[in-house]
Amino acid sequence: MSNDSTSRFQAGQTGLIVRIPNAELAVRAWRERFDPSAQAGVPAHVTVLCPFLDESRIDARVCSALADMLGSHRAFDLQFESCGRFPGVLYLAPEPDTQLRRLTEVIADRWPEAPPYGGQFAEIVPHLTVADGQDDALLDEIEGELISKLPFTSRGLIS
Repeated sequence: MSNDSTSRFQAGQTGLIVRIPNAELAVRAWRERFDPSAQAGVPAHVTVLCPFLDESRIDARVCSALADMLGSHRAFDLQFESCGRFPGVLYLAPEPDTQLRRLTEVIADRWPEAPPYGGQFAEIVPHLTVADGQDDALLDEIEGELISKLPFTSRGLIS
């Protein structure tokens, strides 16, 4: 069951992500087929905050505030050793995820009008989506292949 849901991304919508370049080899083919964000041109990543502010609100002050906030956090490595699931979604679980959670909290506190996940979910669960909107049988197949490519470590690049 393929899901062509790139339309869920609205014009002007922004997000803050940590790019995970080392994941590309393991996940690119699956993401290109089954992750709408990849189909929209977004690289392998862990979302920090999406949706963020509308692009019309991104100005020098917002960029400066983000730079200050992000500059106060030390660089960190993430280990990807296992997969996780949400309904219809397969993802890679980053460990440790404490710094990712903290980044989300700090930015959401600064811009309360941009709650994590648009306020849809109470818990922040950092993850790298591999497939979205698929049935369990396909997610099982993808996970079986991914397991052979784990673990790997990546230094996150904030975008």
